[in-house]
Amino acid sequence: MPASPIYIPTVTNDTDWNFCFHLSQQNKNSAHQRPDELCFTYESRESEEESRTEEEENIDCMSLPKEKLAQSQKKIVQLIKEKMNIQANKELIRCVILSRIVFGQEHWKCAEALANLAYGYLTLRGFPAQAKKHAESAKNKLLALKGNMASDEEEREILGVMILLYYTLGMAWLLQKRGKEAYFYLQKADRTMKELTELNKGYVYNIQVTEKDLEIGLGRASLAIHRLNLALSHFEKAIDDVIAAKGVDTSDLISLYEEIAQMEQLRRNHGQAIQYLKQAYSICVSSFTENSPQTGEVSALLAKAYAMSGEPQHRDAVEIYFVKSISAYKATLGPEDCETLATIEEFCKWLVQNGNKQGAYRLLKASLKSYIINYGVCNEKVAETLYNMSRICFPKGEIRKAIQMLRKQIHQAREEEEKMTLENSVSPSYIQPYLFDPHLRDTQRKENYTVRQGTSCMMSRLLWKLRNFVT
Repeated sequence: MPASPIYIPTVTNDTDWNFCFHLSQQNKNSAHQRPDELCFTYESRESEEESRTEEEENIDCMSLPKEKLAQSQKKIVQLIKEKMNIQANKELIRCVILSRIVFGQEHWKCAEALANLAYGYLTLRGFPAQAKKHAESAKNKLLALKGNMASDEEEREILGVMILLYYTLGMAWLLQKRGKEAYFYLQKADRTMKELTELNKGYVYNIQVTEKDLEIGLGRASLAIHRLNLALSHFEKAIDDVIAAKGVDTSDLISLYEEIAQMEQLRRNHGQAIQYLKQAYSICVSSFTENSPQTGEVSALLAKAYAMSGEPQHRDAVEIYFVKSISAYKATLGPEDCETLATIEEFCKWLVQNGNKQGAYRLLKASLKSYIINYGVCNEKVAETLYNMSRICFPKGEIRKAIQMLRKQIHQAREEEEKMTLENSVSPSYIQPYLFDPHLRDTQRKENYTVRQGTSCMMSRLLWKLRNFVT
């Protein structure tokens, strides 16, 4: 049966890459020339020793692609460990090319290489469209081969590849917000996993997708199609699988507890959501200590969960966990980090809603310098912070002080505008890309001016609002 061509992206200026294609062409040419060589050997009656030498040379010719394939497979593992995702994805493409040379385009090993490439596009690059394209190509090859294998071992390996393909297709559809299609393929992956488990008498090994991965995927797909109870059951099973395999204190449970807590919040079961997040917090403290980004994230989620319950007795807990989250972020990420400032903003909103405007004002005022360091002087976020400070401050004298601060920010923004207008040269940060292209240089200068002008106008509107607030 003729096979459809596989289109694989190429890499320019890559000697290994070009060598693979060159070697493939050499093998094809040598295959066409072999009858003539045998005829010439028969007519000239070459010795048996010379014929054996020629065969050894042909074997050696194919040993190089096999070695390079093994090297690429080892290299992929190392690159993934070092989080060099783009390089790892290139090696996966090279493995597809080498597999076609070594095994042939119709061999299941070639389909396995395509499946790994599709999974790489999904997990390493986050490209669902490319992942679906290569997964479909590999799936068609494997479905044609399934049931026609020479041994049971090959059939088991093909089932493992099919699990990877169905999982890749399901998660790719989920990334594209197509929950129905995602659930369909993830169910097929789950059924194939059960089939493989039966063949292996209850034991599954050497596959990249685990039962926990499938349950999490099915849970997310169920949530995407608005089946909350089904999603909850899948996550509960995933949690049970992790506990059975690694115990109750493993850090793998943290993300699962966070997601299942969000589902309980959607069901308005705030008490159960709080219990799940408290378990996640306990694991974070034991695994990463209290001052860690992981603990900061879970603390913020726990504070919001207590706040969403609306119970008066939970107000102290909200404040405690917000403070813990901010302290953890400041100690590990720094006071100017976006996560730190976002958590401070959430805490201030809650303080205002619960009548503690003075506390919110003090917190915003203390973090104003961090906002300026992180976002710059002429930035909408800084202006918004000043506006919020003035709105939540109860004495009018403090509001007038905020107006003065805002006027100062507008003055600085306008000075920057004038500087950009009178500027005749490009700043050093723009020299390299725009040095020899005046059109691009002028375009960049205009874009910078537009951004600053927009920020100044926004600040002026906020100042007008503040004046109305005073009067």
